[in-house]
Amino acid sequence: MSLISPSDAVFLLPESREQPMHVASLQVYRLPDGAGPGWVGALRERWVASGEVRSLFRRRPERSLRTLGAWTWTVDDDVDLDYHVRLSALPGPGRVRELLALVSRLHATPIDRRRPLWELHLVEGLEGGRFAIYIKIHHALLDGVAGMRLLGEVLSDDPEERTPPLWAPLGDRSGPVTGASGPRPTAGRPPVPGRPDGGPPGARPGTRAVDGGADQAGPAPGGAYGWPGALARSACELAGLGPFIGRRIVRMLGEVDQQPLLPPRTILNVPITGSRRYAAEDWPLERIRRVAKAVDGTVNDVVLAMCSSALRDYLSELGCLPDDPLVAMTPVSLAPRQASGTRDGGNAVGAILCDLATELPDPVDRLERIQASMRRGKEAMAGLSPLQALALSAFQVAPLAVCAVPGLIGVLPQPFNLIISNVPGPRRTLYVDGARLVGLYPLSVPVHGQALNVTCTSYDGGLDFGLTGDRRALPHLQRLLAHLGTGLSGLEVAVGL
Repeated sequence: MSLISPSDAVFLLPESREQPMHVASLQVYRLPDGAGPGWVGALRERWVASGEVRSLFRRRPERSLRTLGAWTWTVDDDVDLDYHVRLSALPGPGRVRELLALVSRLHATPIDRRRPLWELHLVEGLEGGRFAIYIKIHHALLDGVAGMRLLGEVLSDDPEERTPPLWAPLGDRSGPVTGASGPRPTAGRPPVPGRPDGGPPGARPGTRAVDGGADQAGPAPGGAYGWPGALARSACELAGLGPFIGRRIVRMLGEVDQQPLLPPRTILNVPITGSRRYAAEDWPLERIRRVAKAVDGTVNDVVLAMCSSALRDYLSELGCLPDDPLVAMTPVSLAPRQASGTRDGGNAVGAILCDLATELPDPVDRLERIQASMRRGKEAMAGLSPLQALALSAFQVAPLAVCAVPGLIGVLPQPFNLIISNVPGPRRTLYVDGARLVGLYPLSVPVHGQALNVTCTSYDGGLDFGLTGDRRALPHLQRLLAHLGTGLSGLEVAVGL
């Protein structure tokens, strides 16, 4: 038994039927050559029959009078893999539409806290010789960066290698796969049947991780201090600045005269229900990089500009575009680079608020203001110690925890309109028992007052977007995908590409 850190416990406290607090990944695979109709079921049987389960996948939360009400991790010594690993089949004709409808339902269901906080669903019957894996893990166990790192460690870059299940201890690989025949496929993401454009043209493997979600803001806070200790130590560090304390506080909070203090209320900022709608699409990372290079910016700047354009068009169609700019919270990793291979779960995330400039009609004007807003946020974060960065992030998002109570939405001001995350994914082409991973789409957490969450992940020359929204609050969520593509095309034209 061990105490759950405050930064992890914060995802347990507000959880309810209306706002499950798990993150997830939707992975689309192409079946290996020679795979028969029972290939996916056989993969599940092999994984369920696997032996040891690593400690991260045996944790479940508990609190009692013994712990004085504090959350602790207990270790389940008898994990029922037959319960946690499930097999589903899509109804005909097995289109992406049916897959996303199934994933929307799965993502709406809370994880049973009486068991370890994860589920894995293998989904067969996807057209084009493909299948899917949907994995959901409670946010208290890990953040998006840790999740992508874990996935990259488990999946193989060798199509001839037998792949261990996600929960197996590292190094548990044995023997060549069966059902994968022929020469090793050439690198690069193949066309994905069912997409209007047949897949991203010109995608290349081995691309560098997206810079936005991977921004490092110093070492992760020491777990021994906990949340009260982190705040106390940060206050002591601030006090030690003497005559410069006022300047440091202003720097920590950002240049508030240039940052909207009260973002406008929109249809995104309402109480949510327990139902979800999920939409996903990908674009070639090289297109986004060309725009970033043309404006001397980052990939993450362009991602935020795409989202700004999409939200502007979507809200305009519904007659709900506010006169003031929307504000996005953009998470940044606080995990140290040198410890990236050793962190086993947990959350080490800070926050930067970004002005999306949605009231501006010109795409270049919007991008320039987004760049300026992100630059100010990064400069403020870079000047802080890890504990100060944690304290600043908590200050920025604290009102959201209060607003997450349905009765208080609309009474207290919202700190931002939505969350936009950019998580670096694996840099190489990956396989499961010879089945090639062709799409890696993230799913995240809407909460009361934040009905939409936009997350993207880089993989194999593409940038894969996942839009997770409340089904009732956001009509026609899939239209945002078309608006994202329009936003990218508009930027290309505006910068002369």
